[in-house]
Amino acid sequence: MGLIYSILIGLVAGFLGSKIFKGSGSGLLWNIIIGIVGGALGGWLAGMLGIGGGGLLWQIIVATGGAVLLLWIISLIKK
Repeated sequence: MGLIYSILIGLVAGFLGSKIFKGSGSGLLWNIIIGIVGGALGGWLAGMLGIGGGGLLWQIIVATGGAVLLLWIISLIKK
């Protein structure tokens, strides 16, 4: 159940991150990958900053922030 939950959170966060960063979605699989990696990145950064929360909304916010950061890093590498 945890894997399905992570995939669904990743899908939502990846979609939102793609919309925020470049204005369009990136496709189902890419949104899931961006969201899951972004969630790990956002969770790590939130832990380093001592920011904490709980619940579904917090997970989506952190994962979306991480997804936006990930997309920004990818855009820097592509340039």
